[in-house]
Amino acid sequence: MYTEVRGHKAFAYTGSKEAKPEQPTIVFIHGSGLDHTVWAMQARYFAHHGYNAYAVDLPGRGRSAGEPCATIPDYADWVAEFCQVVGTGPAAIAGHSMGSLVALEAAARHPEQFTKLALVGTAVPMGVADMLQGAADENDPAAYDMITIWGHSMAAQVGGGPHVPGMWLTGGSVRLLERGGDGVLGNDLRCCNDYTHGEKSASTVTQPTLLLLGQLDMMTPPRAAQSLQSALGNAERVVVNGCGHMLMAEQPDAVLDALIAFTTDMKQAA
Repeated sequence: MYTEVRGHKAFAYTGSKEAKPEQPTIVFIHGSGLDHTVWAMQARYFAHHGYNAYAVDLPGRGRSAGEPCATIPDYADWVAEFCQVVGTGPAAIAGHSMGSLVALEAAARHPEQFTKLALVGTAVPMGVADMLQGAADENDPAAYDMITIWGHSMAAQVGGGPHVPGMWLTGGSVRLLERGGDGVLGNDLRCCNDYTHGEKSASTVTQPTLLLLGQLDMMTPPRAAQSLQSALGNAERVVVNGCGHMLMAEQPDAVLDALIAFTTDMKQAA
């Protein structure tokens, strides 16, 4: 579906379902340089099982127009504006990697809008290696290679796709990052690196929170989320065994199962 946010076209994947006001809503936020397609499987499931689902394309990537936001707080406000334009009402928000920082900040800044949050492949702070940032700033394809190598477990790099034997997960990741366009990945990585007040924001969050982490994640290893978990007031932690940073691609069913368990009470309350 298309709408308009800040004067530009904005897109969200809804699982080919129209929203119903009586249903609970989940908003999905992608990571650096990516787009809504990383959430396609999970968003489609929820859309076909009694939820309103919106997997957004953040500005300047996918099917959304405009320039990428320059900070995590600005991305968070953009997401809140999207929800207000669409009329989601109070919603759960799930974000992956950079999207987890956006979700965290959105919940802190707009507590009346976001009632639950799931942070997937997350850490605070989320520092970026100089080598990766430099390559991304130069639009060097080496940046895509670094992310796909560091972001996937070894099994995923040698054909460990869960549903299609031999599926090239890393190749798909490279193509998706390439599709983001010049400057997008570098911008988003800088947003992550510059987001230094995450623990302070987390300390104000009282909404139920799920930390969903990959056991073999080299980019945001589970130990790096400990301070975030301590800062949050109401958080649970699930670690997906044998999984790297790209959890939705490597272990889509495990991610979906964790999200279903986390949001079941929303459906019961609707």
